[in-house]
Amino acid sequence: MDYLYFPGCTLYTKAKNFDQTARNCSHLLGFELKELKNWTCCGATFPLATDNIMALLPPSRILATAREEGTVLTTLCAICFNVIKRTNRLIQEDGEKRDKINNFIEKNYQGDLQILHYLEILKQDIGFSQLKEKVKKPLAGLKAAAYYGCMLLRPFEEMGFDDKEKPTLFEEFLEALGAKPIEFPYKIECCGSFQSVGSPDVATECAYKILGSAIKNGAEVMVSTCPMCTFNIDHKQSDIKQKYLDFKPIPVFYFTQLLGMAMGLDYQTLGFEQNAVDPLPLLKEKGLL
Repeated sequence: MDYLYFPGCTLYTKAKNFDQTARNCSHLLGFELKELKNWTCCGATFPLATDNIMALLPPSRILATAREEGTVLTTLCAICFNVIKRTNRLIQEDGEKRDKINNFIEKNYQGDLQILHYLEILKQDIGFSQLKEKVKKPLAGLKAAAYYGCMLLRPFEEMGFDDKEKPTLFEEFLEALGAKPIEFPYKIECCGSFQSVGSPDVATECAYKILGSAIKNGAEVMVSTCPMCTFNIDHKQSDIKQKYLDFKPIPVFYFTQLLGMAMGLDYQTLGFEQNAVDPLPLLKEKGLL
């Protein structure tokens, strides 16, 4: 089966390893990601102002274009997923705004597209039990903390991704790969997001609390679904180390990198050179390379 795929801007620039590993793993799992034609940026944030129709046009145009090509759209980036899914719901439920949006984009989109995150495809369509059977190199002994962040889950009533307080889908995925999921209380807390631009110290503190919580509970690695989160909890570890001298950096992976490892892809194709904290020493120590 093919899924229409919206990569988003960051997966074409700073997170190419996220995009490429997802494509490679899809092929091994028996489905293909069919990239949406002529896609544009989703806008990166869902507008908070109730009358901001202009900010809804980019994701609405993406949705309308996708509907002309199919009935299901998937994405990897948690922010893109949040913006596109919330816009789709608004179009479904608000007829007045739907008419205004369609007038601007010159389409007749009714919100009848299904929006799935890549992880939802793995759970709902592939099945974690089937995924486990396809694993060639189980990640045995790897203590991994699943970091959901904000955008996969919030607003809870709009996203409907998993339990709003105690999500488990990400941990179930890690278990299917043979890793040991590590529970920690900061797994759904904000990483600081775009504060890394305007108030970098705020984002650094957020990242320190999240990483510290995971490490305290036994995590050896963190796993993310979001390029923004990954920037803050991976690349900012050097800033954390300068402020907290006893801090010991840990690798941060995109979930598709671990999926690729477990599926038997050559580690040199997984884009580890783009990770800020080098994961190779730990992976070799654990006997996973």
